[in-house]
Amino acid sequence: MQYDMLLSPIKAFLHAETPQAWVDKAKLAEHQETLLVDHMICELKAAQTAMLLIRRYAVDKESGEALQEWLTPYNDYVYRKKGDWKKLSNNNQLSKKIVAKADVVYSQDLIDKMVLLIKEELHHFYQVVEIMQDRNISFDFIGSSRYAKELLKHVTTHEPDTLIDKLICSAYIEARSCERFAKIAPYLDPELNKFYLSLLRSEARHYQDYLSLAEQIAGKNISPRIRYFGKIEAELITSSDPDFKFHSGAPIS
Repeated sequence: MQYDMLLSPIKAFLHAETPQAWVDKAKLAEHQETLLVDHMICELKAAQTAMLLIRRYAVDKESGEALQEWLTPYNDYVYRKKGDWKKLSNNNQLSKKIVAKADVVYSQDLIDKMVLLIKEELHHFYQVVEIMQDRNISFDFIGSSRYAKELLKHVTTHEPDTLIDKLICSAYIEARSCERFAKIAPYLDPELNKFYLSLLRSEARHYQDYLSLAEQIAGKNISPRIRYFGKIEAELITSSDPDFKFHSGAPIS
């Protein structure tokens, strides 16, 4: 398979493979709408996570407000049902220059990696919305799955370890997304198959960016911490889960 080389480090990074029961449920036509809506929201949440990291750790207040303003039309569309989705295609650029904190050595690197990630996630968000519009898929508010919430419960409360833990968690979320896109793509219709496969390269790079930032900021060996979160993530993915979403665990039925 042409994506084996791309997926090999991700499979090695993750501590468990997606259960076949999840794949079997995800590939059914009756669940495509649920997954597309959740995928759309996941792309927005990924952009929000990156934005919050920049605001919290790397920029001044004015730059933080510009970042928040950048994502406002997307938040309005999803959570308030406001705005024209077509106009979002013209909103994938920052309106102001972002100023890095001079006293934070990693600030510019974090900004560079996270701004690129935000741009890509917002582009993916728009692509999902386009597909949903073409298929006349509407959506109501969908609550979060247990996955990210439970993972983040284990983040420590003292800096800089809090930031390092958040980056490790984000690396696992991006890696799992990539693994699941690859898992279900072969079973989907040609349009979704092509779309999901097109996402693999960027998702793979996102997990590597988060991990490299965590290692850079730590300045020490963080392998034990990476393994710690890997075990938690694997348990969330393989254990029974009454919910069914893009990052849910093994389906109960």
